Amino acid sequence: MKNAIIKMLLIILALLMIGWAHRNLDSYTLSILNNIGIFAILALSYNLINGVTGQFSLEPNGFVAIGAYMTALFLLPADAKLDMFALVDPAPIVLKMHADFIPAVIAGGLFAMFIALLLSFPVFRVRGDYLAIVTLGFGFIIRIFAINNPAYTNGALGLNDIPPYANFLWIGSIALVTFIVMLHIVFSRYGRAMKAVRDDEDAATAMGINTFWIKTTAFMTSAFFEGVGGGLLASFLTTISPDQFTFLLTFQLLIIIVLGGLGSMTGSLVATILVMGSMEWLRFLDSDMVIFGHHTGAHPGMRMVVFAILLIIMMLFARKGLFGDKELIEILRDKFRKKAKQ
Repeated sequence: MKNAIIKMLLIILALLMIGWAHRNLDSYTLSILNNIGIFAILALSYNLINGVTGQFSLEPNGFVAIGAYMTALFLLPADAKLDMFALVDPAPIVLKMHADFIPAVIAGGLFAMFIALLLSFPVFRVRGDYLAIVTLGFGFIIRIFAINNPAYTNGALGLNDIPPYANFLWIGSIALVTFIVMLHIVFSRYGRAMKAVRDDEDAATAMGINTFWIKTTAFMTSAFFEGVGGGLLASFLTTISPDQFTFLLTFQLLIIIVLGGLGSMTGSLVATILVMGSMEWLRFLDSDMVIFGHHTGAHPGMRMVVFAILLIIMMLFARKGLFGDKELIEILRDKFRKKAKQ
């Protein structure tokens, strides 16, 4: 009972902080927080299939694209679609699609979840590197589909003037919900089954665990939240195109979950703040600086070089990431027990 009250108070405090930030912070700071919130949703969901379940999947950019396009098509009015689709007229079903913000975001997540269900049958017939190759191909297929089907996606031109409903109040709240849901999954019997599949799939099968269903459940859950994150991204940026959903997006998420610790949701959250925040905070390195009275000149991309060096140094001293495969509460509890024994 006491733990439940503490958890509820922490959730209320987090919501109050999100509300305060939404009302009081400037637009520049809020844009950074919005970016962190969206990537937190994507990293948390990606870590469920890749870290907790141990399936080396490279599919996030595909599901993010699905969620982004579905949400955008639901939010855009029919007149705007007719004006926007320059190559060919929009398909009749595209003109009929319309929903409010939250239903549109959920619809994007559900469609990504449905695609994940269909994809799970061929995908989970293989393991390891082969699984990575299959899921990597899925991301390319989605991008090629978006380019070559202008009646549904407006082709390479993408979608513009998407209604900007995604503010920090929504993004922060959904990121908090994602974090809570992922923690509940990790500590549930399904989470323990996912970890068993990660540690030794053959042993898990021998113990009576339906490994295909566990992997499929993790895959679908991950796809749903990646689709939701894609929908928020579309509304936040107000414009999307196929070039935004390349493998680079998956690579960014992979960096985050490896840095935070494969299997640690707390680690993914902290790593998202570090990675996305650092990429913005180091922006001054790209511009002209004065060091000891000398102008260095502008060097675009220098912040990425410095960030990569810092990342390499951090991974050399923490090969399992910041938190390994444990949550922060588990680490604190272990330290408390060690001190109590001493």
